[in-house]
Amino acid sequence: MGKMIEVLLPDIGDFHDVEVIEILVSPGDTVAQEDSLLTLESDKATMEIPSPQAGVVSEIKIAIGDKINQGDLILILDADGGDVEEATAAAPEPEAVAPAEIAEPEQAAEPVSESAPAAGGEQLPIPVPDIGDFKDVEVVEVIVHAGDVVEKEASLITLETDKATMEIPSPQAGRIVSVQVAVGDRVNQGDQIAVIESAAAAPAEAAPVAEQPASAAAPEPAPAPAPVERAAGEKELQRRPVIALPSDAPKGKAHASPAVRRFARELGVDLYHVPGSGPKGRIIKEDVQAFVKRTLAEGAPQVAAGGGALQLPTPPLVDFSKFGEIEEKELGRIKKISGKHLHNAWLGIPHVTQFDEADISELEDFRKSQKAAAEKAGVKLTFMPFLMKALAASMAEYPQFNASLSPDTEKLILKKYCHIGVAVDTPNGLMVPVVRDVDQKGVFELARDLMEVSGKAREGKLAPGDMQGGCISISSLGGIGGTQFTPIVNAPEVAILGVSRAEMKPKWNGSEFEPRMMMPFSLSYDHRVIDGAEGVRFTTYLSNLLGDIRRLIL
Repeated sequence: MGKMIEVLLPDIGDFHDVEVIEILVSPGDTVAQEDSLLTLESDKATMEIPSPQAGVVSEIKIAIGDKINQGDLILILDADGGDVEEATAAAPEPEAVAPAEIAEPEQAAEPVSESAPAAGGEQLPIPVPDIGDFKDVEVVEVIVHAGDVVEKEASLITLETDKATMEIPSPQAGRIVSVQVAVGDRVNQGDQIAVIESAAAAPAEAAPVAEQPASAAAPEPAPAPAPVERAAGEKELQRRPVIALPSDAPKGKAHASPAVRRFARELGVDLYHVPGSGPKGRIIKEDVQAFVKRTLAEGAPQVAAGGGALQLPTPPLVDFSKFGEIEEKELGRIKKISGKHLHNAWLGIPHVTQFDEADISELEDFRKSQKAAAEKAGVKLTFMPFLMKALAASMAEYPQFNASLSPDTEKLILKKYCHIGVAVDTPNGLMVPVVRDVDQKGVFELARDLMEVSGKAREGKLAPGDMQGGCISISSLGGIGGTQFTPIVNAPEVAILGVSRAEMKPKWNGSEFEPRMMMPFSLSYDHRVIDGAEGVRFTTYLSNLLGDIRRLIL
């Protein structure tokens, strides 16, 4: 049997009462030398404490939430051999030292060599302070941007080693003039992080850059340092993985130990989207595993075929003003909301679009013959109510089009009702109110419902419930023009019908050409639910109904 070794907390720098946020081993675990035993966290650093030697964990003397200091007993280790005194005395320092609390503020804010103050105030460089015995530490997060106003001790960047994650604070209050590092860079003590304009010289009304107009003048940034040379074949840190689900919107700063961050990187998971269940919202390994399981079940493309995080190209940053005069105009609220929804639908749904056309000659003749009766009933009879009735009948014949996928994408939820959304062009943007129970209403009643919801949409009086519960949507551009287009499925629906302008065309009737009113239309659908053969059958059935409206009463 090996000797019982008392493992003490080694020198962790100028820290006192550091909180235990994670215990990485359990009694009976076999550990190798330098394996992490527990994770500590201060206000500015997260650090893992390594084992001084190999052995089997016999007893753990601390718990999550305890506050410990240098020399406190962590655990008892059944070592493979060696002297107790030697083992405890030789415990290596963890690869974590508080970055900014050790360095003197004056040391971190020493002015540039005898340079005169810049116009508007003194500009000071911010170097990487004393971060212990570290070399080429990777920048994993840049927290500030040029123009941001920061307080003294506010975090500027986050560095990470194999055993520690640390934030570098600002040595003084002021406004950030320029940032000299980027995510993926490797820095050392003394390397310049940013340039700050002292608070005494910064304008009182200065605001973070996010609230300034894009055309606001900014101080000339200092030249960026030369790119860090990387070993052959080594990839630069990529941008964060794209999360395609609205529920995965960033939740704020990610709190996790280096081991959990490593684990997340191996799986291609962006911790900024993972909710933490540990103390103070800390992300633990189980949170990452649960996030991956949930994301795969919901169908979000988290991991590419090669095993890395899925990346989408980002648009280039172009200064359009250098080519001529420009004007910036804020997108309307509706376009912002619908834009995010459409983007998520386009990314998350495998679209197929089927094109077809319908002969609506007889239908148009019948519609015109009923205009007087419609006016007497107080409605304007357009083509849309007839199209809605034909679409409802087609959905009854092919019920998979009146369905939605379950959240785990394993089941199809078939709907026993028929509500149809109709896209309405309004001054504020496109809106899709829903007309309910289309299959149970007559053409005049549908015309009345359409007039009502269209009017409310254009006046901005639609309630949230007026745009919910749709089974399928119609986007009609026939009144404007065009021949064909590919509409985007309005999730969680599985299909959308796009209608273009009808026109008179010569059609062969077997003996001669005759003029016929032909309406082109397109059907986009979710290929996970509907295959190509089903799509063609549906469009053919719909076309036949529109070609002979009498089929609706059969």
